[in-house]
Amino acid sequence: MEQPTLNFVIPLYNEEAVFHKLVNRINGIMDVSPVTIQVILVDDGSKDNTPTLISKLAQIDNRYVAILLSRNFGHQIALTAGLAQVTASEAVMVLDGDLQDPPELIHPFYAKLKEGYDVVYAIRQTRKEVWWKQWAYAGFYRLQSKLTNIAIPIDSGDFCIMSRRVVDHLNSMPEESRYIRGMRSWIGFKQTGIAYHRDARADGDTKYPISKLFKLALNGVFNFSEAPIQFITLIGMLTIFISGGYLAWILFEKIVYDTAPRGFTASSLLTTFLGGAQMMAIGLLGEYVLRIFFQTKGRPLYVIKEIVSK
Repeated sequence: MEQPTLNFVIPLYNEEAVFHKLVNRINGIMDVSPVTIQVILVDDGSKDNTPTLISKLAQIDNRYVAILLSRNFGHQIALTAGLAQVTASEAVMVLDGDLQDPPELIHPFYAKLKEGYDVVYAIRQTRKEVWWKQWAYAGFYRLQSKLTNIAIPIDSGDFCIMSRRVVDHLNSMPEESRYIRGMRSWIGFKQTGIAYHRDARADGDTKYPISKLFKLALNGVFNFSEAPIQFITLIGMLTIFISGGYLAWILFEKIVYDTAPRGFTASSLLTTFLGGAQMMAIGLLGEYVLRIFFQTKGRPLYVIKEIVSK
């Protein structure tokens, strides 16, 4: 196959149920596209028939490349593995394999890219999920925008198209705790968003449980913000102020009224508050230390079991 103009990078984990729908829609785009497209499918250690399906497809259709990871490394790492294999001359489109992000948006995305933008990301106007998840996502993105020291778009995920130079810069970044949308924003260049309505999953169940979402959220804050450290400093100053005020009140009562120190309940509450503040401070500092610990190991981010192509 000649060098493609565009690459699709699609990480997959146990997506057997939706795979054929995904391929049909991608084929429909490539069959009428005026530019050459190659699709990189990354299997993130699936336990169903996904690895076999993508391998067979890559063996018979040179528009597809299958990358099989040795185990489940997580969505962000699987996406990183796919981005490292791109060959496109112009741009790379990133989307999930569950069809919540419509691949047909390649047309307005690419048109916007040709206007001179390096990143065109999707902004979720609506999303078909349970109400508490919608509230949690909305709250997190707005909190993140207040805490981080770079402008990460609100209500935007990894679904986007990036110029080749942005992808090259992403591939040069060695972070072990990956947060692609934040790294994409950190790189800079000219970026813009396109609003869309996010669909429900085409089939099957979500592969992003609450635990993984929480870990991703922590990466989004701790990788791009000093706010937790500043918060610890603020709590420390507040604690000193409260303790000093309480001590001053005890001395005042002793000197003026000659009364013995009272307030066992208040002392207990203050001690509990101090203990809780210290534990929280240790936990927040530990998040930064853990990131340093994993980064200094120098292990590869992923291990590729096999690359299949025609």
